[in-house]
Amino acid sequence: MRTPSGVFYYPVPGNKRIRMYVRERDGVVEFRLYNPDYPEIWERHGWLDMDLVQRGAQLFRKERSKDLDPTRLYDLKVAKALLEEERRRTGDRS
Repeated sequence: MRTPSGVFYYPVPGNKRIRMYVRERDGVVEFRLYNPDYPEIWERHGWLDMDLVQRGAQLFRKERSKDLDPTRLYDLKVAKALLEEERRRTGDRS
């Protein structure tokens, strides 16, 4: 799916308010979470690659909750498929 903010998928099944935007920069897939209930996430967090996501998740589990895995929101396979679909749609071969 696409909005003026970019290409996204729904990372939380059943909740279409939360979106995970994806882009590719210099061959690296990056993610940015949008949740209208917590707009500060979009405002404070920029684009994150999987390395940053995994390091942040380690801190989250250490400081907040060992039982939650925030990396479940970040799906590299889905992101790559969406970006490929967008390239085909726009004719961009980069």
